[in-house]
Amino acid sequence: MNIALIGLGMVSGTHLAAIRASDQGLNLAGVLGRNPEKAAEFAQRNDTRAFSSVEEIANDPNVDFAIIATPPDQRTELVRVLSTASKPILMEKPIERTLAAATAIVEQCEASGVPLGIVFQHRARAASQALKSAIEQGELGAIATVEIRVPWWRDQSYYDEPGRGTYARDGGGVMISQAIHTLDLAMWLLGPISGIQAMMRKTPLHDLEAEDWAGAIFETDSGAVGTMMATTAEYPGAAESITIQGTRAKAHLESGVLTLTTFDGYKSTVGETSATGGGADPMAFTHAWHQAVIEDFAMAVADGTLPMATGRSALLTHAVIDAMQIANRTGQKTRVIS
Repeated sequence: MNIALIGLGMVSGTHLAAIRASDQGLNLAGVLGRNPEKAAEFAQRNDTRAFSSVEEIANDPNVDFAIIATPPDQRTELVRVLSTASKPILMEKPIERTLAAATAIVEQCEASGVPLGIVFQHRARAASQALKSAIEQGELGAIATVEIRVPWWRDQSYYDEPGRGTYARDGGGVMISQAIHTLDLAMWLLGPISGIQAMMRKTPLHDLEAEDWAGAIFETDSGAVGTMMATTAEYPGAAESITIQGTRAKAHLESGVLTLTTFDGYKSTVGETSATGGGADPMAFTHAWHQAVIEDFAMAVADGTLPMATGRSALLTHAVIDAMQIANRTGQKTRVIS
């Protein structure tokens, strides 16, 4: 399948590596960036084409789908043009800056009958898949408690990039830009969060508009209770983790490794330790998970099935972050409306 890549920021190299490493017939048909000179240089360096506009991509019958990897504030018009032309879309998180804007994008694609997938690559890890299977098969028993931790670090230079960590470009700070991955994974494993209390703060370690630290307590639709802490202000940064306590066993997911401990003392592990971008280098992670997501989306487009992470499923995570922002402003427990 021929793929157009829109957006040539940090993650573009990961998408390029993922496409080139695949043996599933994927091809980078061309790229589109805000800076024509940068796009032309990227295209020449990687032996591909530089598109002049999103309309050119939308009207090219040889492009099977587009990957959108721009900042969130640039998504709406791109989606409108692509969906009007019935061009399938795979999009980096978050969908948009606010729940309302994200919902509008999902509804636009649904109304046009256009497949919309979101790059929540943590779902693709072997350990994540194994934990989901264990939960569905009842190996943990009833889920009682959940602990989500994202103890990451970013240098100030990361936030010195124009627009980064602002509401106007990104929609917020650590929750919508970093912790959204772990939050999505937890909800994919456990189901929706129904209510939440939260604090979101800017620490003295960074100069940015939005939050670089967030804490919450929450409850799920299934009745489990949990805590969450996410930050980019914990030097030197460590891997995110999810710990789930059930009535039969405990599961701990960290650095791509699942450790399952049953009440009779039996311990098993699945997966291999891998960097996840939690330190100063935000791109210190493998392209293999992106590759799995892109291949899954290509298969979904070809077969007419749903991708690993649909736009509609991604709205659940947006709704929680929206509720956290409301709870932070009001100081009250907030119902998650999705």
